[in-house]
Amino acid sequence: MQRDYYDDFLQRLLEQGYQSDTVFVVHGETFRAHRCILSARSTYFAEMFEAKWKGKNLIGLKHPLINPAAFGSILQYLYMGRLDIDVEHVEDCKRLAKQCRLQDLIEELESKCKKVYEFVSSKPGTWVKVLTIESQGNCRLQEDLALLADCALPAELRVGYGELPFDSTDNFKSCPDVCFRVSDYNFLCHKAFFCGRSDYFKALLEDHFSESGELQTQPSIPVVTLHNISEDIFIRVLYYIYSDNTELSPENVYDVLCLADMYLLPGLKRLCGKTLAQTLDEDNVIGIWKVAKLFQLTRLEDQCTEYMAKIIEKIVELEEFATVVKEDAEAVEEREETDSIPLIDDIRFHITSNVQTYSAIEEASLKLEALERLLATLGLEC
Repeated sequence: MQRDYYDDFLQRLLEQGYQSDTVFVVHGETFRAHRCILSARSTYFAEMFEAKWKGKNLIGLKHPLINPAAFGSILQYLYMGRLDIDVEHVEDCKRLAKQCRLQDLIEELESKCKKVYEFVSSKPGTWVKVLTIESQGNCRLQEDLALLADCALPAELRVGYGELPFDSTDNFKSCPDVCFRVSDYNFLCHKAFFCGRSDYFKALLEDHFSESGELQTQPSIPVVTLHNISEDIFIRVLYYIYSDNTELSPENVYDVLCLADMYLLPGLKRLCGKTLAQTLDEDNVIGIWKVAKLFQLTRLEDQCTEYMAKIIEKIVELEEFATVVKEDAEAVEEREETDSIPLIDDIRFHITSNVQTYSAIEEASLKLEALERLLATLGLEC
């Protein structure tokens, strides 16, 4: 599900041209594109935007060997890490891939063509019309687009970010079109990514644009100040927006979760949930369960109740657990005396699921008895 959000976003950018800043015209066919994505994915495009195509928003490609269908497939590969091409245009596509220095794609196309030839040869009378290169987890795509996040970082904050032993952003022009000011730092970003991934930023940038200022060094770039956010936490959000991944730790995960909720980034919330799930222990499981309920992280909520079921005989002794059980009972609207309590139901489910041996049945019975004693003490029936 998480990957789908990112793939859907990139597909919308490609097919709808949302916030595009370049139009290619290939023998009468138009393709709207984003300089930042093409430059991050291909050194050829990066160089051309700084040379022959510099300052041009409309780029005509008239060479007779450039096939519009093949060009469209190359764009699909650059945006999504996958490609669909009619077999009759494969050679055109390979030629363009060579021009764009996409060696990985050339190798994938040749490998796929070999497999198709072997398949057709073994089954006389069959033919293949469309050749598809599937994305292989999209790690390369995410790494390439993370370069845009590297470029967005203010120079004084770049130390410690990125894994390369040299700064790959030195000679790279990312073509930013919006600046976010966070704790007096300027982050040079792209509306296509922030508006395309977050309805919060879409409303902020499209509906409240008059509230922004201008960047002194580049007056054409509007500046939007984001208040009450530390630069470190914003950086976590920044990398998620560009690459669908970010570095989370037990120290920063709660702050990132709050920001992900405010910025309407459900995928980032789920990443935070995964990080919290890895930290579960007897001391924090109740607190994390509360957080999961508050932020509607259903998977994390289930992991918490599963953990509670394992240690139920210990946590029934805790005042904090008794309190959350009462609160959960009170939260059930118009609850009758014998109505169920969601937290208790979930714990019971985990206690009794996968019970197969006699010893496991005995253990489950002891756990259920401990839970019933607590409910009786609290005057609750369910």
